[in-house]
Parts: sequence; C-alpha cells; structure tokens
Amino acid sequence: MLTPAKLVVLCSARDRICNVAPDGPSVRHVAKEAGLSPGLFIRQFAALFGETPHKMRIRVRIERAKQLLARGDHSVTEACFEVGFSSLGSFSALFRRKVGMSPSDYRSRFAGHDLQPGCLSLMGAVTKIDPR
Repeated sequence: MLTPAKLVVLCSARDRICNVAPDGPSVRHVAKEAGLSPGLFIRQFAALFGETPHKMRIRVRIERAKQLLARGDHSVTEACFEVGFSSLGSFSALFRRKVGMSPSDYRSRFAGHDLQPGCLSLMGAVTKIDPR
C-alpha cells in the first residue's frame, strides 16, 4: 500500500533519479537513501511512475541531450558528457535507438530550433474565444 509518507519518499527519489549530472547518484544509492532494498525500490518506483528508475534516467538524459543539441551550442561530445554518459559510442547508439537518428543528424536537423514540450506550444496557440 502506498502511504503519503512513501509517496513523498518515492517522489524525492524520482527527482534524484532525474539528475542528469555526470556524478548523479546510482539507483542503488537512491534506494538506500529511500530506506528500501534496491529490488523493492525498483518495483515500487515502477508501479508508481510506470517505468523503472533506470529507464526514467535514460529517457530524461536523452530528452536533455535533444534540447542541448537543438540549441546548437553543444557538440555531440559535449552533450553526451553533460547529460551523464561516459562513453560517446554508447550515447550515440542509445540516442539513435531512442530517437531514430544519430545525435549529429539530430543536431544538424534541429539546431537553432527552440524545442519545448508540446503542451507549452499548445498554450501559445490558444486564442481568445469570441463570446457571441
């Protein structure tokens, strides 16, 4: 059963997992901070958030890398290391698998575009409704 206290602990753990810094904490470390065994932590995390801590961390890192590459002021190597990957080859292969194109192709295609979540784009498109 998910108690309010456990919800707070897991939400705090999610925030730690989403840290894209190269020295971000390991899943094992976050589980220990939450006072849970790694296995129980992973099961409860996945039940609450719909994905394992590792998958969430990867997704968040890839999304952050996409933003950095689209801004155009980061090379692929700089983006790779800034979002916490230690191997350019692993980063590039994972990026291609998740995004459907290489990081350098993504950078070439989207450099200079201000990518933002779709919900924010929609907010800008909302117009005033005529009350007539």
